Amino acid sequence: MSDSQRWYLLTVIVLSGLLLYLLAPVLTPFLVGMTLAYIGDPLVDRLEARGLSRTLSVVAVFTLFTGVALTLLVILVPMLEQQIVLLLQKLPGYIDWLQHQALPYLASALGVEGIEIDLGALKAYAREHWQAAGGVAAGVLGSVTRSGLTVLGWFANLLLIPVVAFYLMRDWDVLMGRIRELLPRRWEADVVRLAAASDEVLGAFLRGQLLVMCALGFIYSVGLWLVGLDLALLIGLLAGIVSFVPYLGFIVGIVAAGIAAVMQFQDAAHLLGVVAVFGVGQLIEGLVLQPVLLGERIGLHPVAVIFAILAGGQLFGFMGILLALPVAAVIAVLLRYTHERYLQSGLYGAPEG
Repeated sequence: MSDSQRWYLLTVIVLSGLLLYLLAPVLTPFLVGMTLAYIGDPLVDRLEARGLSRTLSVVAVFTLFTGVALTLLVILVPMLEQQIVLLLQKLPGYIDWLQHQALPYLASALGVEGIEIDLGALKAYAREHWQAAGGVAAGVLGSVTRSGLTVLGWFANLLLIPVVAFYLMRDWDVLMGRIRELLPRRWEADVVRLAAASDEVLGAFLRGQLLVMCALGFIYSVGLWLVGLDLALLIGLLAGIVSFVPYLGFIVGIVAAGIAAVMQFQDAAHLLGVVAVFGVGQLIEGLVLQPVLLGERIGLHPVAVIFAILAGGQLFGFMGILLALPVAAVIAVLLRYTHERYLQSGLYGAPEG
């Protein structure tokens, strides 16, 4: 590659990155639609291999996705709203327990004069506003509808996601073929090999990690419900959602559930039950979910995962958080390729002179 070609390629990469940065606020529906199309494409290919046309296969997969999303919304949203209302109802009691039992116990155990925190304002706020929490969905909808431009933008983005997903899913193979045709011939073999490796990593993350998160959320919620915890669903789903960061779901879940169990039951037996639930969840994740659904295909160190999420959020906000791990996984593939080429190069094998 000549110097002019290198500068041209570098210019294209920099301009593309700048364009993505400037367009980040409007890219979310396209990103979500592209993600859905990527997840659904293997299912479409399987249906197409069984004799269905591409369009009918896309319609079938699209209908499946829509049905699952609507079912989850109809079932989970009212249940989560009830859990939030219950949390706010119990919050004044939790604050009393913290102020009159937990803090004095800590002061005695640590041998300090006393730990005094004025939680009266928080307690008064909770008592004043918990009744309004029952209409969270209605309140959000009412505030949105008061702004015409806001509601139009919200509905436009909401409608754009399925449209983008449908057309990308239908034309995915055609688009990939055209991109391959544009590749320089001498780069094609390497680019196709890297694309296949990246596809394996991204598939493992997007499909496998999503299934792991859902499975852990279900396991934690059911386990905490069996223990008798009032906030089982809320804490279980929270732990499942944040479990894409290694050990974060376990830490957040066991701390939140442990505090809730102590406040609700005030005994050691239920606290041990919470520990058992998250211990079993970790065993299932380590012995079954991770090996079966993810394996070693992502290959990212936990520290790299945490750094990627923080860096993505800092640079691109919410969209950066969504893109952080897929982009980091692809970068890891490119770094392994670079390392392989370096070991085969004359620079690495050259004798010391």
